[in-house]
Amino acid sequence: MSISAHERPGGSPQDDRLSIAYGAASGTPAEATDRSDILARYEHWVRSTPDAPAVEDGELSWSYAEVDALAHVVAESLRGRVAPGDLVGVCLDRSAALVAVAVGLARLGAVYLPLGPRPGEHRLTAVTERLGVGCLVGDPVLLPAAYRTGAGTSAVSLPLPAEGANAASSVVAAFRAGPATATAPTAPPGTFYAVLTSGSTGTPKAVAVGRSSLGSLLDWYHAYTGARPGDRHSLLIGVSFDPHLKELWAALTSGGTLSVPPEEVRWDPDALTGWWRRAKVSVAILPTPLAETVLERPWPDLPDLRHLVVGGDRLRRRPAPQVTARVHNAYGPAEATVITTAHHVEADDGDTAPPPIGTPVDGAVVCVTDEAGRVVPRGEAGELRIGGDVLSLGYLDADLTAARFVAPPDGVTGTARVYRTGDRVRMRPDGVLDFLGRLDDQVKVSGVRVELAEVEAAFEHHAGVRRSAVAVQTAAGGATRLVAFVLPVPGEPVPAADELIREARGWLPEQAVPAVVRFLDSFPLDANGKVDRAALLAADEAAAEEAAAGGGTGPEGDGAPQSPTEELVLRLCRDLLGSRALGTGDNFAAAGGNSLSTARLLTGIEEHCGVRLRAPEVLRQPDLRALAALVDTRRAATDLAGV
Repeated sequence: MSISAHERPGGSPQDDRLSIAYGAASGTPAEATDRSDILARYEHWVRSTPDAPAVEDGELSWSYAEVDALAHVVAESLRGRVAPGDLVGVCLDRSAALVAVAVGLARLGAVYLPLGPRPGEHRLTAVTERLGVGCLVGDPVLLPAAYRTGAGTSAVSLPLPAEGANAASSVVAAFRAGPATATAPTAPPGTFYAVLTSGSTGTPKAVAVGRSSLGSLLDWYHAYTGARPGDRHSLLIGVSFDPHLKELWAALTSGGTLSVPPEEVRWDPDALTGWWRRAKVSVAILPTPLAETVLERPWPDLPDLRHLVVGGDRLRRRPAPQVTARVHNAYGPAEATVITTAHHVEADDGDTAPPPIGTPVDGAVVCVTDEAGRVVPRGEAGELRIGGDVLSLGYLDADLTAARFVAPPDGVTGTARVYRTGDRVRMRPDGVLDFLGRLDDQVKVSGVRVELAEVEAAFEHHAGVRRSAVAVQTAAGGATRLVAFVLPVPGEPVPAADELIREARGWLPEQAVPAVVRFLDSFPLDANGKVDRAALLAADEAAAEEAAAGGGTGPEGDGAPQSPTEELVLRLCRDLLGSRALGTGDNFAAAGGNSLSTARLLTGIEEHCGVRLRAPEVLRQPDLRALAALVDTRRAATDLAGV
């Protein structure tokens, strides 16, 4: 196995100090005497600047007073049906309605459980039943049948804005029949929100985050970014992921404005930076894969953007000297309230190592331990453990909490417990942390944490699947995709790959859905009797290489390129998707193309052909040959216009 320079033994000198670091002591915000009272900090701005914009969505705008009035309607509509501490699943996208619901639930003392606008009916049903979620808020058409039909179900219409880039046409609070099951967990006292993370048992884990730890995060973040009234904060992160809560409450508790992006910014870096410029965004958060597509392009004129916070995956690119915003590489699991460490990434063309994840935020304690739980010297790799004010309250599962939130190692002070992250890191002599990878099977795909066991379980729900194994395939450029290897049930018809992927989408977030499915008769096993995923990938790649070699430059017949443009498009797509068997008759999206790979394909086509396409145009093409024809047509039109 190859080892990068920054992981190589001796790459950073060891010293006698232990791998323990402490963030500065948390302060107390001036406008609130209790940092845990998030709602009071928001209401300070409602009183002092009621006419200031709280949410902007294109040409639409809602003031603090207007958002507060909407939140009041939400709270009063649910009062008596939703009690303090109740979990309320929120199935909305980024919008003024989402903000109003978040504030309204906070006013009720309910626990905000963000599930995203389209979490998949099977996944949603399983999660809500296991957690005993009595109320879901969202578009009634997209809610599970258990909340829409049957005796005892009911719904309350919420008069929330239907305008905006991602707004639902109608929003209801839907209640399922009957009380929660006796085994349903309850949120610990003081829980402000709960968020799902991928689970090793095939079932998502629910993390309960308290008001105090969120308040501590907001104190640090406001000071770190210099947040002030009038700042415009992006509301871009997907709603099912916890960083969107930092976006939302960081703005509302500092007198800032939340700016909602149009959908195309998720895959088009030019559309993203254009939106930043038009919306005058001053503080932005991006998932790592999207940030890298922005940083690898010429930096546009963005006079308002002061801070760009990047997180969710291992950052491999440093900003160019022309980047005017301060770029920060942030790290933190949901169990430690979004951000635990951060590092200001300077431009340095001579440094090829990935930027570090930095030092602990205010109130955080971090240490690096060996397998026995002992703190290791600085310069030695080990598992990262986190403690201090940033810790969540734990999982909505007491046994799981006890296993992952443990007593601090000897020598670590200032915290009663630490969270075992399962991440492999090394602390430099100056206390800065380098991220080295995972200690288990949990992986990152498009910036989203994915547990392979959960993906495998989703495939095994199908009656035609005896067993599945999922592996991570890395393409040129570092992009990753999931490949599902499936053992069909003997003697039964083999299910179609498209059918399996379609059904898996009902159980998984989109980033966790494998790009391709391979059917096998058996799995290779390693010396310990476990499925050898490396061998699965090696055999799959060898078969793809053999198929490609059999056709010279690619597949024979309809799949072989017939023009220089087809050869270029095929090469770009093969590199991005990591498939040498890809032919010009294949569909880009069906072959595993997602928003990130689409963005990279757009960039590659523009660099090689001088043609600027948009993501919907790429995704509408039936195959790569049609995409190449579109490129030729646009290039001819550009040449003609230049005559």
